[in-house]
Amino acid sequence: MPPIYDKKNILVSGGAGFIGSHLCERLLADGARVICVDNLISSSLNNIEFLLKNPDFEFIRQDISANFDLEQYPELERFKIKFQGIQEIYHLACPMNPKAFEQTRMQTLYANSLGMKNMLDLALRYRAKFLFASTSTVYGPRPQDNHLIKESEPGCVDALSPRACYDEGKRYAETFCSTYQAVHGLDVKIARIFRTYGPRERLFSGEMIPDFILNALDNKDIEIFGDETFSSSLCYVTDIVDGIVKLMGWEGEIGPVNLGSDLDLPILDVVQNILEMTGSTSRIVFQPTLMFVTPLGLPDLTKAKEKLGWMPLVRLDEGLKRIIDYTMAHKNLLIAAFNASVRAPAAPTAKIPPVPGSQV
Repeated sequence: MPPIYDKKNILVSGGAGFIGSHLCERLLADGARVICVDNLISSSLNNIEFLLKNPDFEFIRQDISANFDLEQYPELERFKIKFQGIQEIYHLACPMNPKAFEQTRMQTLYANSLGMKNMLDLALRYRAKFLFASTSTVYGPRPQDNHLIKESEPGCVDALSPRACYDEGKRYAETFCSTYQAVHGLDVKIARIFRTYGPRERLFSGEMIPDFILNALDNKDIEIFGDETFSSSLCYVTDIVDGIVKLMGWEGEIGPVNLGSDLDLPILDVVQNILEMTGSTSRIVFQPTLMFVTPLGLPDLTKAKEKLGWMPLVRLDEGLKRIIDYTMAHKNLLIAAFNASVRAPAAPTAKIPPVPGSQV
């Protein structure tokens, strides 16, 4: 007979990141107890600072690539994990900083292999429902005919490319999920998330929208990493979080689900909208393409719409206004936090923990 409890215990890895912090906020609002696990390599405590005083929230600084036991943390005693366990695990942890990608390649490799194993083993220990935040990059480059990509498409990724530890790593992590589901009967969900924007994105990391807005407010040059033809889909973060939560709540097998926007937006038009909304006199400057700032395919959302009843609701102009208002209200704090992160010493490369030969 399962234990009786008044609130779910939910773990969010990468919970201090951009999407993760919004997810933690949503889960708390829904009445859950939330354990946020993050090593802060590409995230920030500033994203969750407003949650730290909530008695149903706890932050644990931990690298998921190393073995850890939730029951050994005294600060988690109020969650009564020994009695109640963990009901749901949202696994979002993976370094993502386009401009600093080369500095975190080993951590990315470990997150998509050792980290995935550790998180799935945790789910297996507590028989928790598990959701993996995968990515649209598992499909490879944008199709030449620009058709909407269905979940059934196998994609094409170069396993030896400079960014393979992320792209192929995410594909391997999905294989981890499907294998644990088949062998151990775990309830596993895979969300393939397309390009997302919103408050709390990292500044000056190549994430486009936050840098566009900050530079527009300061009347500085706005850099587009590409040419006039660069376009992308953009989905507001609260829509993505809503899709993730709905996917976790799906009963039974569903397979991977695309979450994102299927509207192709010229980035030049997005910048023009920002200039108009801020009254900025910034110039637009085109720069060489970054490894992670490239045109991506657009999602076919049929499964999300028909199975989950989900579709993006926040229009671009509304989403941009929210970020502009957020940036104007927190500008000094955002700059100070960025400067502090630049001055902080680089995170050491994680050591590979011992793995018994009988496992994976």
